[in-house]
Amino acid sequence: MSGRDWDERYKQGQSPWDTGSPCAEMVKALESGVVTPGHALDLGCGTGTNAIYLAQKGFEVTGVDVSQVAVEKARKKADKAGATILFMLAELPNLFLPGKVFDFVFDRGCFHSLKNDDRPRFAEMLAKLTKEGSLFFLLTGNAKEPREQGPPTMTEEEIRETFSGFFDLVWLRDFRFETTDAAPGPLGYSCLMRPRK
Repeated sequence: MSGRDWDERYKQGQSPWDTGSPCAEMVKALESGVVTPGHALDLGCGTGTNAIYLAQKGFEVTGVDVSQVAVEKARKKADKAGATILFMLAELPNLFLPGKVFDFVFDRGCFHSLKNDDRPRFAEMLAKLTKEGSLFFLLTGNAKEPREQGPPTMTEEEIRETFSGFFDLVWLRDFRFETTDAAPGPLGYSCLMRPRK
């Protein structure tokens, strides 16, 4: 989808992923001590909930999204929360994202929205944005549970094939996305990776 398509979804409230609470799977990773404060990049940051949580936990955060509507909402939310975050409007993958190398990169649903042809460039982009000791935390739709609604799905093999040239898996496990719907959230993969440097 284009940035305009995402803008429309946010304007019309068709954003069940935008729960207003930090992602429980990310919170668990931080609370476990596996992920520690540093420079963080939130890919597909949406309205900024996870970026704000990271900033409140001591991270220096950059949030990137393709939706101008989402980025504007994120800036307002961050200001209200007293969180200093750099929000950027960008289409991904983007091999020319300005800024720095990051200690922690978080993606809750950006990667699985890409076209198949863009996946290798996304992995290459991540390799340029990380260093030895960095962590990449990917939450993506899980093809073990076929469905018509919810995030696009991927197989474990597709994840490994895309990232194995640049990253080693720390874990790859099932989890459920939280949504604004009453039903249990869609099945996903929780993937933590370390770059090969």
